[in-house]
Amino acid sequence: MVQRWNLVTYLFVAVAALKSAHCFSLNSRRPIRRGWSTTANVVAHKTLQSTSSPISPRTIVSSSPLTLFATSSSGIASASVDTTIVDEVCDVLVLGSGPAARAIASLLSAPQQGAMKVILADQNVDKVWPANYGVWQDEWQSVVDRFQAAGVPFVGGNVDNAIDRAWNVTDCYFGGSFDIPMEEQMRVNRPYYRVDKYALRDSLTGNEYKIVKANHISKAIGPNLYSPAGSLMHDEDGTTIQLRTKEDQFLTVRSKLVVDCTGHETKLVLRETRPESQPPGFQIAYGCLVDVDDSNSPDLSRFGPYDKEAMTLFDYRTDHFLTEEERIKADRAPTFMYAMPIKDNQVFFEETSLVARPAMSFQECKDRCLQRLDYLGIRVTKVHEEEFCYIPMGGALPAKDQRVLALGGSAAMVHPSTGYHICRCLMGATDMAAAIHKEMSSSPAAPLDRVAASAYDALWSPENIMQRNFAVFGGEFLMKQNVVGLRGFFDGFFRLPTELWGGFLAGWPGLPNNDKHESWIARLWYGVNFIVRIPPLVAVDMLASIATHMVTEGVPLPQSVTPFFGKPESYEYKRNVDGVGDVAAKSEARRMLLESEVEKDVPIAFSSTEDGRILSESKAGILSQSVPQFKSAEVVEAKRKAITDDSRLDETIVEGFQ
Repeated sequence: MVQRWNLVTYLFVAVAALKSAHCFSLNSRRPIRRGWSTTANVVAHKTLQSTSSPISPRTIVSSSPLTLFATSSSGIASASVDTTIVDEVCDVLVLGSGPAARAIASLLSAPQQGAMKVILADQNVDKVWPANYGVWQDEWQSVVDRFQAAGVPFVGGNVDNAIDRAWNVTDCYFGGSFDIPMEEQMRVNRPYYRVDKYALRDSLTGNEYKIVKANHISKAIGPNLYSPAGSLMHDEDGTTIQLRTKEDQFLTVRSKLVVDCTGHETKLVLRETRPESQPPGFQIAYGCLVDVDDSNSPDLSRFGPYDKEAMTLFDYRTDHFLTEEERIKADRAPTFMYAMPIKDNQVFFEETSLVARPAMSFQECKDRCLQRLDYLGIRVTKVHEEEFCYIPMGGALPAKDQRVLALGGSAAMVHPSTGYHICRCLMGATDMAAAIHKEMSSSPAAPLDRVAASAYDALWSPENIMQRNFAVFGGEFLMKQNVVGLRGFFDGFFRLPTELWGGFLAGWPGLPNNDKHESWIARLWYGVNFIVRIPPLVAVDMLASIATHMVTEGVPLPQSVTPFFGKPESYEYKRNVDGVGDVAAKSEARRMLLESEVEKDVPIAFSSTEDGRILSESKAGILSQSVPQFKSAEVVEAKRKAITDDSRLDETIVEGFQ
């Protein structure tokens, strides 16, 4: 009697689900999307297409909560039906709220680009960006033009285009070595900007995307054939991910794509392990925005030695260290002063360790900053802001064949030699957004693994990887230099033609002068021109470092400056047999589970293509709506009839999940 009652209940639920799906598809006159259970398709489709107001938490569009059957990225559904309640549904979920996150969210949701439905998620979305951004004028203008063309203009700032301060010239001090007088000033006739971080943030906020104040749960474990696990699951039609608010409430988001912009030490983005990469170096800096009393200054056009109308990029002098112990310490672990006169008597000073492994302490940088200012007679009367700058440089690139996208620090986009990031990141965001729009607009059912691969390839083409590998060597070389070596290095560097050193600092396609570094022969020409301009002591050390690097790190460096080693592996889409696994074995397991008299968990087929080879949408609804506590022969037979023959699954399944 109990068995018969259960069977009647299951059939009633199945008929109701089919009727609901049929009615909605007729009323909406839109085809039901494939890949989730039928009821899930109905709710998700209506949420995306028919809701005019933003989706609020726990949105319920139909009479029942939106539930999903999440399949694994390896290509087969987990054995238990996932009845997760979905709080938000979108095309793209962006994690983070810094420049990278807001840039990609703005670009993807811009009406001129197709207005995808985008959610930006971060618990700390209201916090002020902590960093101060310095950029070369011509690089910033190229970024501004690219965003303007995409329908995302930069507005505000004292100079317009989200710029707070502009200087027509840039100064450097490398005195104290190689017969360079201590007081000698090297002037670079290239304009420099300070970005107005508040104006930039406003320009990239309040656009067409929605903000959710929640973070992703760090640990993501892919579900397997028999049991779902973890806080992030990929399937053919998208990703289900859990977020958590500051109030410890959990939200579940269903998105086609996820873009992680949470920084270099993200927990979601996988890293390349072949070839094994050096761990990152770290740029550490202590900065302070201060008021200065210059009433007793003998030259009111300067703060100490620093011209009020120039931006000081490097001051590598060490004459302010008075004891032998201090000088030895500063020689082995060098830092430089970076000075931006803002307005009136307000200046931003920053003492920076360019790149080191392990990182220098912030306290050391702060102590050196204050000691230098005191020695130079610069009297600080008020501190408005303090900045503690932590930038990982170099390290491994994102792994290939992963669905989660990375941008900014998460994608290792920081310049490995200099720490420059903001222009590279913003320009890369336009490249990634264009690739996503192109793939998603070409076909509504575009395989999401292919979309992700195309987006990564837009960032890290083989040519761009080779250019980065060249810069990675530069970072490793700089890391081993004492202060004498760094003075000689940069004195020679800025004596190069501007397009050569400017292109090296840019290091990203689309930025000015990058064409001088985009090919192996261009990089080789740069290297030859550079090495003849640096002191012989530094040049010999560089040649020895090149030989050592090639022995220890292998192909990447010679590959970047010769035509003899091919190109790095591309991020372009390829079928990932490792990710799909043995389709035949998993198909056999599913068939046998269906036939089992004792097993209650039955995984559905891999996808829901309409050609009859796998699973029809209406029949998928039956399986997703009813999970028996035990299986009678009648239920097994009913489920068997609901599923077509799997004898031709293999190739279809592989294609469906790639």
